[in-house]
Amino acid sequence: MALLTPEQQRQVEDAVTRAEQHTDAEIVTVLAPRADDYSYIPLLWASLIALVLPAVVHFLNSGLATYTLLMLQWASFVFLSLIFRIPAITTRLIPPRVRHWRASNLARRQFLEQKLHHTAGRTGVLIFVSEAERYVEILVDEGISRHLDDSDWGTIVSDFVRRVALGHTAEGFITCIDACAEVLAQHIPKTQARNQLPNRLVML
Repeated sequence: MALLTPEQQRQVEDAVTRAEQHTDAEIVTVLAPRADDYSYIPLLWASLIALVLPAVVHFLNSGLATYTLLMLQWASFVFLSLIFRIPAITTRLIPPRVRHWRASNLARRQFLEQKLHHTAGRTGVLIFVSEAERYVEILVDEGISRHLDDSDWGTIVSDFVRRVALGHTAEGFITCIDACAEVLAQHIPKTQARNQLPNRLVML
């Protein structure tokens, strides 16, 4: 999982500053390493496998003693619980729908926590990324959704997701911000000088 360096964070901040020179939109960028720790996932999978494994082993070798099967069950549970805690493995054990649901929930919480719903003209724009889930979402307040709908962001988000998957998160942010700026400048052009929200990248 790629963590952005201070220099990369500054480049993202500079991109936001440039973008807001041409639009009344208030852009906030948020980067989360993951949307959840999914602490229950390793235990769930380890339990399921440990429950099934003795039956499979007994079917293949019915001569094993009950004590041996019980020890095998406990050993497999402990071993798998530890192995499945490795982040790269944990992520692959989570159904995509669950990963995206958790990331989407976090994005909406961040929209509120970063006070994007309190901007003058309701022109807040959140560019949210959760790296582990390879999840990108652009959330906008009603002052922008009146002029643009979700389909206007689809291509931008898809390109960003591809860059996150390749480990190019910083590049993805800058490209995404520049693309959003072009769209926003057309529909929400700059009418007054203001900067209500910080331009720095929020790292969770």
